[in-house]
Amino acid sequence: MKTTTLKTPTPQIPPGTPPLSSPPPGLDTEALAPWLAPRIGPFDGPLRAQRLNGGQSNPSWVLSAAQRSWVLRAKPGPAASLAPSAHAIEREVRVLQALQGSGVPVPRVLGLCEDESVIGAAFYVMEHVAGRVLRDAMLPGVAVGERAAYHAQANRVLADLHRVDWRAAGLGDFGRTTGFFARLIRRWAQQYRASVRAPVEAMERLAEWLPAHIPAGADEERHVCLTHGDYRIENLMFHPERPEVAAVLDWELSTLGHPLSDLAYHCLAWHLPAGVLRGFGDQDLAQHGLPGERAYIETYCAQVGRDPGAVLADWPFYLACNLFRLAAILLGIAARVRDGTAANPDAPAIARMAQPVAELGWAIAQGRAPALKT
Repeated sequence: MKTTTLKTPTPQIPPGTPPLSSPPPGLDTEALAPWLAPRIGPFDGPLRAQRLNGGQSNPSWVLSAAQRSWVLRAKPGPAASLAPSAHAIEREVRVLQALQGSGVPVPRVLGLCEDESVIGAAFYVMEHVAGRVLRDAMLPGVAVGERAAYHAQANRVLADLHRVDWRAAGLGDFGRTTGFFARLIRRWAQQYRASVRAPVEAMERLAEWLPAHIPAGADEERHVCLTHGDYRIENLMFHPERPEVAAVLDWELSTLGHPLSDLAYHCLAWHLPAGVLRGFGDQDLAQHGLPGERAYIETYCAQVGRDPGAVLADWPFYLACNLFRLAAILLGIAARVRDGTAANPDAPAIARMAQPVAELGWAIAQGRAPALKT
């Protein structure tokens, strides 16, 4: 098998693109080129590949040839080695295609390959959108006076997503349309218990409290919308020079769900600390040019036609539910650290945040921690 390994970024990769791993894992570009050419047209020169950091669940590469570039996103291995519902790039492709022309900016898919014999795993190729990814929600690389505008654009695009007519977009069977929170809580309770050797008190309390406090009617079909599932600043590609979302990335957790679950997950940045979890809950918002959480929620509600008073009344539940989910994810990372299977070098530090995150969720549920940061 022939592989390519470049030591420096190709010229087509603009500033702000997620950093490249060093050394990048090999990709068989010789096998890939014949599959790719009919889908993108002839390209001059050899096909090159550079592995991107980020998106570790489904690894990604920037492909380039002469002055053209694309992005390849693959499953991490053959289907036989993965759980049946894991790393479902087919779902990513479906939602990206459904959102074309919707007003939600997404890359255009150029082709899906489910034949694992080509490069050893299923993959898809999409257009390469020029822009920059701002991985820290505090936006340290953006002038203080401009930061609110970037967050306002993130807010607008999330509202646009939640207004998409998912039935008209052909996504009527993209997920179940009732019982969203009940299923979400049950799933992450199972994940948490599968990851730990001894019960975590805050998680046990949340697992009992959350099902009993689902807001009235929240699990009914009338509230359903298309959700991203991992909507945060880090998963947005911004225009290289201005506060404009050029593309929403990483759709592997998208489904039909409740819009306020998406919004609350996005708003965890107001409650998580700076540093390892890249929030700004321990920072002075005004000093850093960041909007208050209440104002942010009210702006969202104005765009989607929701009553902000009703949203804020149930906000502790939506936050606690997402902190429970996040803590379960972090406990899963802790299990991989314990077993020696965690690939991310930052995994131990990230895993140590599991218990504080769970305790914050329980404190918000009990009214012992603020549910709004203004």
